Amino acid sequence: MANAAVSAGNTNGEVSRREFLFYIWGASIALFAAESAGLLIWFLIPKFREGEFGGAFTFPIDILPDINAEPANFAEGRFWLVNLDTTNADGQERMFQAQDENDPIKGVAAIYKVCTHLGCIYSWIPVNNRFECPCHGSKYRLDGRRIESPAPRTLDRFKIEALTDDKTTVLAESELVDDFYQPLPLPDGTAFLRIDTGAKKTGPSPELLCSFTGNCP
Repeated sequence: MANAAVSAGNTNGEVSRREFLFYIWGASIALFAAESAGLLIWFLIPKFREGEFGGAFTFPIDILPDINAEPANFAEGRFWLVNLDTTNADGQERMFQAQDENDPIKGVAAIYKVCTHLGCIYSWIPVNNRFECPCHGSKYRLDGRRIESPAPRTLDRFKIEALTDDKTTVLAESELVDDFYQPLPLPDGTAFLRIDTGAKKTGPSPELLCSFTGNCP
């Protein structure tokens, strides 16, 4: 009876040792969750500066790959730079004109390095002359057009500007067709390229290239 009375007394406003530890544990969990949420928000908020992803990258023209050659990798900007010309016999195994493409494809393009399926980082595979995603097998031509699914669309592209040697005067910039950046033919006098990774356009969804050759898996 005495123990029962003590127990009853503990319920009248006093905090037991077990309850105290429970409150401390709960407060610690809440503090950890708040810190984690703060770090996540800090990470997600863009903090772009010139020369970082989300900003503009300026390069001399001599960094361009040769026509229809393997793409140049710019990891700091998360893009590939390609130099395309379907009228040129060089590199036709990498860049060719498909049956549904009425006009030649010619110019420079900056291609986002994230697969359009589920956001994996794809790679250029030299032995196969194409981009391939290791996650689910999506494949793309040199210009980013999808060859095989499950990719739902062509790879996204960034805006490019052709600059004179003063790095300021803009001679030409990527043209938008159906809200997608087209390869930029470089005019005479181009000395630098500026790739604006803050200006990204979502790729279209043309027919799979493998369907034209009848070898889609």
